Amino acid sequence: MELKILYEDGNILGIEKPAGIIVYPERPIVEKTLIDHLLKNCPDLKNVGKAPRYGIIHRLDRDTSGILLIAKNNKTLNFLQKQFKEGKVTKKYLALVIGNIKQNFGEIKTLIGRSLKNRKKQRAYLIHEPRAKKRGKRLAITEYSVLKRFKNYTLVEVVPKTGRHHQIRTHLAYLFHPIAGDELYRFKNQPRPKDLKRQFLHASYLKIKLPDGKEKELKSKLPEDLKKILKNLISYGS
Repeated sequence: MELKILYEDGNILGIEKPAGIIVYPERPIVEKTLIDHLLKNCPDLKNVGKAPRYGIIHRLDRDTSGILLIAKNNKTLNFLQKQFKEGKVTKKYLALVIGNIKQNFGEIKTLIGRSLKNRKKQRAYLIHEPRAKKRGKRLAITEYSVLKRFKNYTLVEVVPKTGRHHQIRTHLAYLFHPIAGDELYRFKNQPRPKDLKRQFLHASYLKIKLPDGKEKELKSKLPEDLKKILKNLISYGS
């Protein structure tokens, strides 16, 4: 696998993760993961962090594409992970959601915890509802803005202010506008754009402070498979 490099210096590597590949294994699996490919080309990563994630600073879901950061040494790993933990990293995603979001801008603020009905999913809880008081629920904040409207879909830019598992997917489903192509958070009988083979979610922008104190911005254009979906929507008036 040939990975597109967006940025590289002596401490950090910024790549463009393709959709359809797991970043690192959380349980025994047979398929190759992104970290397997990275270790093949950068064997020194085995000395950074702990297995199985090694120098991976953050992660993206299997079917989410876009910007991913890898630290080349432990000092950088700790430095950058601290920024993520403290919410000092700016991240932006592009998502195509089902239906027409009424507001052009909005903020979603809930608690997020594992769903009791499906352990693979997360669930949003109102902050003051009784079930939210149980352990395992964490505050999650997501901002969004509408970029383009189609007949049955809305293209939005999403800015997660916290970093919870499946946060964007959970929050957009909570709004009753799940991400197009998301099989886990989809609603029954919801439409699917022609030729869409994965969830329409792409990590397009990231700004972070480097160890030398300078700020670095990384940008990733929408991949061709997702561009094609938008062109189809325009062509078919969907």
